[in-house]
Amino acid sequence: MKQPAGRGRQILYLDFDGVLHHQDVWRHPRRGLYFGPGAQGHKLFENSPLLEQLLSPYPNAVIVLSTSWVRSLRYSRAAGKLPPALKARVVGATFHTHMNASSFDGLTRAQQVLNDVYRRAPSAWVAVDDALGWPTEAEPHFVPSDPTSGIADPTVECNLETKLLLNFGAPSGEQATTQ
Repeated sequence: MKQPAGRGRQILYLDFDGVLHHQDVWRHPRRGLYFGPGAQGHKLFENSPLLEQLLSPYPNAVIVLSTSWVRSLRYSRAAGKLPPALKARVVGATFHTHMNASSFDGLTRAQQVLNDVYRRAPSAWVAVDDALGWPTEAEPHFVPSDPTSGIADPTVECNLETKLLLNFGAPSGEQATTQ
Protein backbone atom coordinates (compact mmCIF):
# COMPACT_ATOMS: atom_id res chain seq x y z
CA MET A 1 0.00 0.00 0.00
CA LYS A 2 1.24 3.47 -0.88
CA GLN A 3 2.45 5.60 2.03
CA PRO A 4 0.37 8.78 2.49
CA ALA A 5 2.10 12.08 1.72
CA GLY A 6 3.35 13.86 4.80
CA ARG A 7 4.08 10.67 6.71
CA GLY A 8 6.55 11.43 9.50
CA ARG A 9 6.37 15.20 8.92
CA GLN A 10 5.04 18.13 10.93
CA ILE A 11 1.40 18.53 9.89
CA LEU A 12 -1.10 21.32 10.32
CA TYR A 13 -4.65 20.02 9.87
CA LEU A 14 -6.53 22.95 8.38
CA ASP A 15 -10.23 23.73 8.21
CA PHE A 16 -11.26 26.72 6.07
CA ASP A 17 -14.62 27.98 7.39
CA GLY A 18 -14.31 29.60 10.81
CA VAL A 19 -10.51 29.50 10.51
CA LEU A 20 -9.34 31.32 7.38
CA HIS A 21 -12.56 33.34 7.12
CA HIS A 22 -16.05 33.63 8.66
CA GLN A 23 -17.78 30.27 9.02
CA ASP A 24 -21.00 31.24 7.19
CA VAL A 25 -19.96 30.23 3.64
CA TRP A 26 -22.43 28.84 1.13
CA ARG A 27 -22.00 27.19 -2.25
CA HIS A 28 -24.40 27.59 -5.16
CA PRO A 29 -23.99 25.67 -8.45
CA ARG A 30 -24.09 28.87 -10.54
CA ARG A 31 -23.19 31.57 -8.05
CA GLY A 32 -20.24 29.71 -6.57
CA LEU A 33 -19.01 30.37 -3.05
CA TYR A 34 -20.48 33.26 -1.10
CA PHE A 35 -21.09 34.41 2.46
CA GLY A 36 -24.43 34.20 4.19
CA PRO A 37 -26.13 37.34 5.53
CA GLY A 38 -24.36 37.14 8.89
CA ALA A 39 -20.92 37.44 7.33
CA GLN A 40 -21.20 40.70 5.40
CA GLY A 41 -17.91 42.56 5.15
CA HIS A 42 -15.79 39.40 5.28
CA LYS A 43 -13.69 38.01 2.44
CA LEU A 44 -12.87 34.43 1.58
CA PHE A 45 -9.43 33.48 2.92
CA GLU A 46 -8.99 36.85 4.61
CA ASN A 47 -6.84 35.25 7.33
CA SER A 48 -4.47 33.50 4.93
CA PRO A 49 -1.68 36.08 5.28
CA LEU A 50 -1.78 35.61 9.05
CA LEU A 51 -1.50 31.82 8.70
CA GLU A 52 1.41 32.24 6.29
CA GLN A 53 3.11 34.45 8.88
CA LEU A 54 2.48 31.98 11.71
CA LEU A 55 3.83 29.06 9.65
CA SER A 56 6.86 30.91 8.25
CA PRO A 57 9.18 29.88 11.13
CA TYR A 58 8.34 26.23 10.32
CA PRO A 59 9.45 25.71 6.71
CA ASN A 60 9.17 21.91 6.99
CA ALA A 61 5.55 21.95 8.19
CA VAL A 62 2.97 20.73 5.67
CA ILE A 63 -0.80 21.12 5.52
CA VAL A 64 -3.47 18.43 5.38
CA LEU A 65 -6.91 19.78 4.53
CA SER A 66 -9.58 18.87 7.06
CA THR A 67 -12.24 21.07 5.49
CA SER A 68 -15.62 20.04 4.10
CA TRP A 69 -14.59 21.85 0.92
CA VAL A 70 -12.69 18.71 -0.11
CA ARG A 71 -15.93 16.71 -0.14
CA SER A 72 -17.87 19.34 -2.11
CA LEU A 73 -15.18 20.70 -4.47
CA ARG A 74 -12.72 17.78 -4.51
CA TYR A 75 -9.18 17.94 -3.21
CA SER A 76 -7.40 19.76 -6.04
CA ARG A 77 -10.06 22.49 -6.36
CA ALA A 78 -10.19 23.01 -2.59
CA ALA A 79 -6.39 23.24 -2.37
CA GLY A 80 -6.41 25.53 -5.40
CA LYS A 81 -8.51 28.10 -3.53
CA LEU A 82 -5.61 28.76 -1.15
CA PRO A 83 -3.02 31.45 -1.88
CA PRO A 84 0.17 30.04 -3.48
CA ALA A 85 2.32 30.03 -0.32
CA LEU A 86 -0.21 27.91 1.58
CA LYS A 87 -1.14 25.76 -1.42
CA ALA A 88 2.54 24.82 -1.81
CA ARG A 89 2.45 23.26 1.68
CA VAL A 90 -0.64 21.11 1.05
CA VAL A 91 0.13 17.38 0.81
CA GLY A 92 -3.29 15.81 1.25
CA ALA A 93 -6.67 15.79 2.92
CA THR A 94 -8.41 13.81 5.64
CA PHE A 95 -10.88 12.63 2.98
CA HIS A 96 -9.81 10.85 -0.16
CA THR A 97 -11.81 9.19 -2.92
CA HIS A 98 -11.01 5.64 -1.80
CA MET A 99 -12.97 6.23 1.41
CA ASN A 100 -16.62 5.46 1.97
CA ALA A 101 -18.12 8.97 1.84
CA SER A 102 -21.14 8.10 4.00
CA SER A 103 -18.96 6.59 6.72
CA PHE A 104 -16.60 9.57 6.60
CA ASP A 105 -19.49 12.04 6.85
CA GLY A 106 -20.77 10.20 9.92
CA LEU A 107 -17.57 10.99 11.82
CA THR A 108 -16.94 14.12 13.84
CA ARG A 109 -14.20 16.40 12.58
CA ALA A 110 -12.05 15.25 15.48
CA GLN A 111 -12.50 11.60 14.48
CA GLN A 112 -11.67 12.43 10.86
CA VAL A 113 -8.45 14.16 11.88
CA LEU A 114 -7.45 11.53 14.45
CA ASN A 115 -8.00 8.75 11.89
CA ASP A 116 -5.69 10.64 9.53
CA VAL A 117 -3.10 11.14 12.29
CA TYR A 118 -3.11 7.37 12.79
CA ARG A 119 -2.83 6.71 9.04
CA ARG A 120 -0.24 9.42 8.24
CA ALA A 121 1.81 9.08 11.47
CA PRO A 122 3.17 12.64 11.56
CA SER A 123 6.22 13.50 13.66
CA ALA A 124 4.09 16.26 15.19
CA TRP A 125 0.69 17.74 14.45
CA VAL A 126 -1.63 20.64 15.19
CA ALA A 127 -5.28 20.97 14.14
CA VAL A 128 -7.11 24.29 13.91
CA ASP A 129 -10.88 24.09 13.57
CA ASP A 130 -14.06 25.78 14.76
CA ALA A 131 -15.76 22.40 15.32
CA LEU A 132 -16.42 21.30 18.87
CA GLY A 133 -16.23 17.83 20.41
CA TRP A 134 -12.50 17.18 20.41
CA PRO A 135 -11.40 14.54 22.93
CA THR A 136 -9.19 15.43 25.88
CA GLU A 137 -6.22 13.48 24.47
CA ALA A 138 -6.21 15.78 21.41
CA GLU A 139 -6.08 18.94 23.55
CA PRO A 140 -2.27 19.41 23.26
CA HIS A 141 -2.68 19.49 19.47
CA PHE A 142 -6.04 21.22 19.00
CA VAL A 143 -6.62 24.95 18.52
CA PRO A 144 -10.30 25.91 18.76
CA SER A 145 -10.99 28.73 16.32
CA ASP A 146 -13.49 31.55 16.49
CA PRO A 147 -16.35 30.94 13.99
CA THR A 148 -16.58 34.65 13.14
CA SER A 149 -12.99 35.93 13.22
CA GLY A 150 -11.18 32.64 12.73
CA ILE A 151 -7.49 32.72 13.58
CA ALA A 152 -7.56 36.55 13.49
CA ASP A 153 -9.13 36.47 16.95
CA PRO A 154 -6.22 37.48 19.23
CA THR A 155 -6.78 34.57 21.63
CA VAL A 156 -6.92 32.05 18.78
CA GLU A 157 -3.83 33.54 17.14
CA CYS A 158 -1.88 33.32 20.42
CA ASN A 159 -3.11 29.76 21.04
CA LEU A 160 -2.11 28.68 17.52
CA GLU A 161 1.32 30.25 17.85
CA THR A 162 1.81 28.47 21.19
CA LYS A 163 0.63 25.07 19.91
CA LEU A 164 2.90 25.35 16.86
CA LEU A 165 5.86 26.08 19.15
CA LEU A 166 5.01 23.29 21.60
CA ASN A 167 4.40 20.68 18.90
CA PHE A 168 6.81 21.70 16.13
CA GLY A 169 9.65 22.96 18.34
CA ALA A 170 11.64 26.17 18.27
CA PRO A 171 11.18 28.15 15.07
CA SER A 172 13.82 27.72 12.39
CA GLY A 173 17.02 29.51 13.40
CA GLU A 174 16.09 29.89 17.07
CA GLN A 175 17.07 27.93 20.15
CA ALA A 176 14.36 26.68 22.48
CA THR A 177 14.54 28.20 25.93
CA THR A 178 13.68 26.35 29.11
CA GLN A 179 12.86 27.79 32.49
